[in-house]
Amino acid sequence: MIEPKKIIKFLFKPVDQIAGMVGGLLAGLIFKKVWALIGRGRAPKPTDERRGWGEILLAAVLQGVIFALVKAAVDRGAAEGTQRLTGIWPGDEGQQPDESV
Repeated sequence: MIEPKKIIKFLFKPVDQIAGMVGGLLAGLIFKKVWALIGRGRAPKPTDERRGWGEILLAAVLQGVIFALVKAAVDRGAAEGTQRLTGIWPGDEGQQPDESV
């Protein structure tokens, strides 16, 4: 018989993918709002000739930070929600301490 933990991990994958897509859309909206709040207008594309290196790199860093933060929050929230519903943690078990030290 298949272990319930393996079933939950299998069923969690599509939930995690959908949550990731929603998180990506949310992160994009947050980035656009933040970029507008700092008074820069529309976010630059890396190939925009009118924008300088500083603005391009600032936008890239800000976008990366926002996407990473939202992804971590969505992934963690989905895992905790799954655990609350099923009693089983769907993600990695965690890192074991390195005993060779």
